[in-house]
Amino acid sequence: MRLKGNCIIGQSGGPTAVINASLYGIINEATKNSNIHKIYGARNGILGVLKEDFIDMTQIGSHIIEKMRLTPASALGTCRFKLKDERDNKQQYERIFEVFSANNVRYFFYIGGNDSMDTVNKIDRYAKKIGYPLSIIGVPKTIDNDLAGTDHCPGFGSAAKYIITSIIEAMYDCKSYAEDTILIVEVMGRDAGWLAAASGLIKDYEDFGPDLIYLPEAAFSYEKFINDVKDLCSKKKDILIVVAEGIKDSTGKYIASEDTSDFDGFKHKALGGAGQVLKSVLENEVTKRIKVINLGLLQRCSMHMASLVDFNEAQLVGEAAVKYAVKGESGKMVGIKRLSNSPYSVEPCITPVDKVANHIKRLPTQWINESKNNIKDDCLKYFRPLVQGYVPYPNVYGIPQYTDITNESQNYNKKKEVI
Repeated sequence: MRLKGNCIIGQSGGPTAVINASLYGIINEATKNSNIHKIYGARNGILGVLKEDFIDMTQIGSHIIEKMRLTPASALGTCRFKLKDERDNKQQYERIFEVFSANNVRYFFYIGGNDSMDTVNKIDRYAKKIGYPLSIIGVPKTIDNDLAGTDHCPGFGSAAKYIITSIIEAMYDCKSYAEDTILIVEVMGRDAGWLAAASGLIKDYEDFGPDLIYLPEAAFSYEKFINDVKDLCSKKKDILIVVAEGIKDSTGKYIASEDTSDFDGFKHKALGGAGQVLKSVLENEVTKRIKVINLGLLQRCSMHMASLVDFNEAQLVGEAAVKYAVKGESGKMVGIKRLSNSPYSVEPCITPVDKVANHIKRLPTQWINESKNNIKDDCLKYFRPLVQGYVPYPNVYGIPQYTDITNESQNYNKKKEVI
């Protein structure tokens, strides 16, 4: 029997340029389905459920929802909040289902990455344990592209496109000078090197590299790094190096930020600074003419450089989540199944969320060259379709005009806080 009632949507983890396209897809499909009545957005992910802090999405004008789809970052707000195991904090789960019951919630859609799927998994297990009729579906989101259960993740293609474009432009700047230059670009990627590897697409358009790419999947050697750079300096004027923030040495120690005490809500060590470490090494051993760029959060919030393929697929998985949910699926994550590279074709798929939560999909080692300092060209066919096309965004005199739905709506309600 199909469930009838209201739904809640939440967004969690690091934002992306296209995460709101998934939110739009859920809203768009849910609005057309008679089994779903009201659509609530939880402010700041699962925290909004615990606080009963909702936005009634059905009360927001369709023109605002359309603009929201073209706005980067999480329209509902996000969080990095880890639900404890039931045996450690049963009160959290009792509170969640108190809120669900009070608001006749039968559908819950959670947009996020590995850790967000952990939340989906825990809530689904508890719902089944207490016999509460609920369909809960995870919707993938991460620029890191490290989710199992999907060929690739919404958010990744746009981040990759921004990285590739920014590096090309930066290299043209470097090449303008008579002096030799080493450019080191640090990109995101704690445990997986998908974004750094995607920079290899630059060679499709330009002849300047990347000369070296360092990934978390391959142990980093300072000695080999120095020798690689010295060898390149003897052969060419300008050198391009791309490094993932999460590279480690042969002992598993992060190259950067190993001494920091900064952790997020899921106990992940804050990273950043690998590029500066490599610069220091080269300054002592090779040359002082080194520039470092850390693209930081710009990689994940640049709607002006979003991939149209990525944008459309983000909406696709949102719509598919609703379709799967009303058919009775629960405790699953929607994914993208690639059918063909040429012509590029995909379809939605679904996988048990416990096969996704707390798992990491790393770059295949067969895509890394024997020297462990670059990628093989035969893997580029995986990346090429994902960065295609442009998303026309609203603008005034050429400047983006985005929208903040929290300024366009009133809270549905806000009750006691139990965290």
